[in-house]
Amino acid sequence: VQLQASGGGLVQSGDSLRLSCRGSGRTFSSYARAWFRQAPGKEREFVAVMSSWGRTTLYSDSVKGRFTISRDNAVNTAFLQMNSLKPEDTAVYYCAADRRNRGSSVAEDYDYWGQGTLVTVSS
Repeated sequence: VQLQASGGGLVQSGDSLRLSCRGSGRTFSSYARAWFRQAPGKEREFVAVMSSWGRTTLYSDSVKGRFTISRDNAVNTAFLQMNSLKPEDTAVYYCAADRRNRGSSVAEDYDYWGQGTLVTVSS
């Protein structure tokens, strides 16, 4: 059972990127799906979460209005559309899944984690 994150890269300030997180080994449709990030020298922080079947979403204040989380349960994948990227968005982005579907912003509530994908935004 694993989550595989992809889509990171080097972009310029103001650009967009779309991250993907594909699940394998089990169906994640009943799980909350989330994104966290960790910048160099900083702790991991919450970015966004979507409950199972997309009923509710939650975003951190730092990305609200710029990032959009979505999911396609048919292909067991969650997405993070990132627009108007800023240098402070530079981080390794991790996807996560919570079997209890809590829609939580707390990393400890998540059962499965992807390996991370690096996003670098230059000014």
